[in-house]
Amino acid sequence: MALVEPLPKPEVVLTDAQGQPFDFRQATDGKLTLLFFGYTHCPDVCPVHMANLARVIDNLSASDASRIRVVFVTTDPTRDTPERLKEWLGQFSPSFVGLTGDSATVRRMQDELNVPPAVIESAPTPKGGYTVAHAGYVIAFTPDNLARFVYPFGTRQEDWARDLPRLLAGEWTR
Repeated sequence: MALVEPLPKPEVVLTDAQGQPFDFRQATDGKLTLLFFGYTHCPDVCPVHMANLARVIDNLSASDASRIRVVFVTTDPTRDTPERLKEWLGQFSPSFVGLTGDSATVRRMQDELNVPPAVIESAPTPKGGYTVAHAGYVIAFTPDNLARFVYPFGTRQEDWARDLPRLLAGEWTR
C-alpha cells in the first residue's frame, strides 16, 4: 500500500546485534530499507515476514540484494538481547540487521512513523513467557530515505519479488 505522504527515515541510534551503536538513517542511507518492528519470540507474524523476505532476496541478483537492508527492531528489548537478535535473524539471513534499544527510543521511532506502539500482554503463556502485540507490517524506505510503502502481513513472495526490483529501479508508483 502506497503512503499518501512519504515519511522521512527517522534519525535514531539503536544497538545492533554485535552490541554496537547503529545510526539507522546513516547506516541505511541510499539503500532500499525494509523496516519491521517485532520480537523474536513471536509465534507467527515475525518469522513469516523474515522467512519470506529472506527467500525473495536470496533469489535476486547479488547486485540487487546488496542494495537492500532488512532491519528488524525489537519491540521486546527485555528478552531480545543483541545475542538473541543475532541468533534468531541468522536463521533467516546473516545480512538482516537486528536492533534493540530502550523502550522510549523504540516508541519514539514508532511514533515518527505512525506505527501503533507495541504492547506487552500481561497474560503469561503456558511456558511462563508473554506475548507482545505489535504492528504486523513492513515499512519500505526507498533509496531517497523516504517511507513510501507499507507491506501488510500476508504479502506474498511473488509480490515482494515483483516490487523489490521496481523499488530499486526508482519506480515508486504502482
